[in-house]
Amino acid sequence: MDGSDPPVGEAAPDPAEATLPPELAEAARTLFGERLDLAAAYAELLATEGVVRGLIGPREAPRLWDRHLLNCAVMAERIPEGASVIDVGSGAGLPGLVLAIARPDLTVTLVEPLARRVSFLIEAVQRLGLTRSVRVFRGRAEEAAAGSRDRDPLAADIVTARAVAALDRLAAWCLPLTVPGGRLLALKGASAADEIAEHTDAVVRLGGGTPELHRCGAGVIEPAATVVEVVRERVVNPPRAKKPKRSRGGRNRGGRNRDR
Repeated sequence: MDGSDPPVGEAAPDPAEATLPPELAEAARTLFGERLDLAAAYAELLATEGVVRGLIGPREAPRLWDRHLLNCAVMAERIPEGASVIDVGSGAGLPGLVLAIARPDLTVTLVEPLARRVSFLIEAVQRLGLTRSVRVFRGRAEEAAAGSRDRDPLAADIVTARAVAALDRLAAWCLPLTVPGGRLLALKGASAADEIAEHTDAVVRLGGGTPELHRCGAGVIEPAATVVEVVRERVVNPPRAKKPKRSRGGRNRGGRNRDR
């Protein structure tokens, strides 16, 4: 839904649902510091416009802080000072916008293919005053990595993703966006260890190192966030299309009607 009005028969979203619960206040201050008010403004935006536009489920609004903002913010502990970040499949800005709020030293690019989500992200960046450190790219990860005649390929020190795809597909999309020696940080759930066991060979074939599992935010949030980290160790170019074999006479095999 792209309109500004709530669905017929439903009450308008209540901004109060984005209020920081007292039991999470200490963790929020630890993670956002002086920019806690900015994080609160983003939470309110998610609880209102995010719900109206179908980016956040109505039942998620009261749980924005623990399930979304804090859970994403702890990823910052795996990101070095002054790094560039690309957030793939950013959706409503999770985790990319959260990291940009928590870490003003970062430069963040939000990659998102769907128009209504891109529209929300652009408005959020402007309303939160983050236009100097955050930009929005509309397109798929493959398009961002490939570049075009009018735009250089995108690449960053850190590439993040949250609930986008299984680890093998995620590596195929994200490692080409990662500079050599940079890292993919994937926010995962309870099946993270199983994904690592299943997809490590595929990740390595794509140029990544052995995936590592980290618990981020231990002692700050409970439970800690599960993050899978992959270093881009090698640049693996996509396989080239095979040229048609030529016969001894110099003609392509397959007859005169074969396209050249």
